[in-house]
Parts: sequence; C-alpha cells; structure tokens
Amino acid sequence: MRARAVWVVARREVRTRLRARSFVVGTSVSVLVLVAFVLLQTALFTGDRDTRVGLSGQATAIADPLVREAASRGLAITTTTVRDPDDGAARVADGALDALVTGAPSALSLLVADSVDEDLRGALTTIAQREVLRGLLATFDTETTPDEILLLITDTAVDVHALAAPDTQRTQRLAVALVVVVLLYMSLLLHGTMVAQGVVEEKSTRVVELLLATIRPWQLLLGKVLGLGLVGLAQLAVIGAAGIVLATATGVLSIPWSAAGTLLWGLFWYVLGYLFYAAVFAAAGSLVSRQEETQAVLLPVTSVLVLAFVLGFGLLTRAPTGVAAGVLSVLPPFAPILMPGRLAMGVAPVWQVGVAVVLMLGTVAGLAWLGGRIYTGAILSTGGRVKARAALRAG
Repeated sequence: MRARAVWVVARREVRTRLRARSFVVGTSVSVLVLVAFVLLQTALFTGDRDTRVGLSGQATAIADPLVREAASRGLAITTTTVRDPDDGAARVADGALDALVTGAPSALSLLVADSVDEDLRGALTTIAQREVLRGLLATFDTETTPDEILLLITDTAVDVHALAAPDTQRTQRLAVALVVVVLLYMSLLLHGTMVAQGVVEEKSTRVVELLLATIRPWQLLLGKVLGLGLVGLAQLAVIGAAGIVLATATGVLSIPWSAAGTLLWGLFWYVLGYLFYAAVFAAAGSLVSRQEETQAVLLPVTSVLVLAFVLGFGLLTRAPTGVAAGVLSVLPPFAPILMPGRLAMGVAPVWQVGVAVVLMLGTVAGLAWLGGRIYTGAILSTGGRVKARAALRAG
C-alpha cells in the first residue's frame, strides 16, 4: 500500500511533466545548445589562458625573452622560478605547471606532461639559437665560414622530454567531460528547482492538505522526488544520446564507445546528485508558502551548485589530476559534477570513485532523513516563512 501510494504520486509527476510544453521545448533547446557545443568543440569553453612555465637553474635568465618571444607567436606565458628541478617535475605531473625549462640558455631542456606546445618549443628554440649566435660572435674566428656558423645555429634545438606518451584523444575526452559537466549542472539545477517549486505550489494552493488526507508526508515527498527524477533522467539520456550520435556522424568525435561509457557514468552520477540535492530543495521549498519567496530560500543551495560547476569546469581544463580536483571530486556537494568529468578524461583512480560513491550514498541517506523531517514539520504551515529549526522540532 505504501509503495503504491508513492508510485501514484511519482506517476502523476512523470505524466504531468512529460506532457508539458516546457519539457519538449527545454529538451529541444538543450539539444540545440549541445549541437553548438559539439561543433565548436572546446574552443569557446577552454578560452585563452597563460601557459604556466617553470624556469630552473640557468634557465631563469630567459624569463623576459621567453615571454616576449612567445607573445610574438600569439602565446601568453607566465613564468615561475623553480628552485628544485624535481619539485618542478612533480608540479608538471600534477598539472600545476604546463612545462619546466632547465639548462643553459644555449642548451635548453623542456619537460612536459605528454605533448609540447609547438609555439613554446619554437620560442625556446629561437632563444637558444640567439644565445649560440651571441657566443659565436663573442669568440669570432676568421677561419669559421658563414656556412659553418649557420649549421651550428640550425642544429641548435630544445631537448624535449615528456612524462607520458602523447595523448592524441585528450582534446576529445576533455570536450566530452565538459559536455557532461554542463549537462549535469543544468539538469540538477533545473529539476532540483522544480522539486522546490512543486512543493511550494502544492502548499500555496492547499492541494497538499487534500493529498495528506490520504497519504503520509514522506510518501508524497518520495513520490514527487522520484517522479521528477525519472523525468530528468529521461531528458538527460535523450540529450546525451543525441549529442553522441551527432558528434560521431559529423566526425567531430572518434571515440563513440568512450563517450557512451561517459554518458552511462553521467546518468549514474545524475541519480546520486539528484537524490542529494532534491532532498535539500524539497526541504527548502517546504519552508515558504509563496513562489515569490522560493528564490531567496533556494539561494544557498543553488550557490553550492554554481560553485561546484565553476570549480569543476576550471579544474578539468587546468589540472584534472591535481590534488584539488582529487579532493573535491570525492566530496558530496562537488562529486556529482566533478567526478563524471574526471571519469570522462580517464584520470579518476578507482579508489577515489569508490570513496566518492560511499560518501554520496551515506550523505544522501542522511539528507533524506533530515529533509523528510523538515518537510513533514513545515508542509502544512501557512503564512510566513518557517524556520528550519522549528520545522525539525515539529517533524
């Protein structure tokens, strides 16, 4: 009987939302936005940023020439003095630096994570060749022919070392990761807000009083959360599948199976993230009786989601393997956004995924109990805004 009551509420939400014009329009617009994102790949989202280059030892002398030479090639560089080359290598490995330059100005060595920026290589090569030429002019020998000088300069090149083999699919995986982050953020925010607005609507119109005459508060809340969650899951699956098909058909994406796996992970994390945020959205919505008050009461929750999105986007494009990304991706408020992105890029260790799932499940259970108590204590209160502490005591 209890399960039937929950299913009746959930089915009502699913039917109402799927038949709504806003659902069709919203899904269509989301697909169109995704189309634009796929066609433009990551150019509009990664943006221009400074390449972070560490200089160690004698290489610190080329800081200013390197910045100027790189700028002439359209590459913005920020240089940092690194005292210990081993520390610099570690910073390259975790993404804190894009490259480390060591050695004398005429014999430079460049360390990168996997692939080297050709503009950076060209700038360093030019600087090294100038230093060789300057040395030859300082010790000019009349017996040295111009051809020999030219040969010495031409043979001067930067010694490039990579910590790992070049990843030819990194750009595509990053694009898929950013798409997943955007879709998850939009879905969690949209459907979480819909939960809160639905609660407020039923409360303000006194419909909830009629519903609670036949079912219990927790059954009504659970049915609403499950119903809207299923709608969001279906919408996310449709948009994600459409994006994969389009990207594969146009040749933009050459890793369809990897993208499909990412979509499945995204759906899994959407479920966890939705359950996490929906309980909070529902509890917050039950504290007010008018739609005009909804935005204010939801601001703390939406702010956390926005912060998770901004941090996730920034860390994925700059340092997906860094300590900050690793820590934040296992914390419940950020995991539904950041962890799927790191999984898409293939940089999330299995143990971190396991820890994130366990923490999410535990937190979801705790929030479900807490949100249910607040919802039960506040849903029948009319008039002014109810304080959460009072709702807890009443629930």
